[in-house]
Amino acid sequence: MLGAMSPGPSLAVVLRNTMSGGRRQGVATGVGHGIGFGVYAFLAALGIATALSLHEGTELVLKWGGTLILIWLGMTFLRHASKGPQKDGQDDGQGNSDMAGFIQGFLVALFNPKILAWMLALYAPFIEADVSMETLMGMGLLGMAIDGTWYVTVATVLTRGDGVQKLRSKSHFIDGAMGVLMFVFAGLLLSGSI
Repeated sequence: MLGAMSPGPSLAVVLRNTMSGGRRQGVATGVGHGIGFGVYAFLAALGIATALSLHEGTELVLKWGGTLILIWLGMTFLRHASKGPQKDGQDDGQGNSDMAGFIQGFLVALFNPKILAWMLALYAPFIEADVSMETLMGMGLLGMAIDGTWYVTVATVLTRGDGVQKLRSKSHFIDGAMGVLMFVFAGLLLSGSI
């Protein structure tokens, strides 16, 4: 739970998508992130640590993939910020926003080496050579459930009452800040700080 609750690119994407697309897009982002997190948890439980230790290229692919996703999200946020405040009823491309939110949440989780490091550290003491496939799947499902539940809860709580309208009136400021934050995270990832 603490890993899911820690601020980072994932929370920024869920917050931004909840503001721009409302509850459905925020929940879709949370579900996508939960599934991506579950994939990581399962892969970590299967022993991706061995792949990382044997193939230095795996870490490099994750690092550059994560950096590219963060830069893409940063550019998306800054583009939305440049449009100024949203008017009431403006949906910011709501037609495909639920699927876009899901994909963004999934990709942020899937290409986040911080999540991989967290899973490797968390699961390493519990994995033995003869661990059953059911146990490995259970580890993945547990991670997916915790992570997805947290981000869906965030999106749901933010959309109670007139919370989204208040956030939307300031969304261009928040989008700008989130865009800059994505570039900061990308820089930290490239420098090896995260």
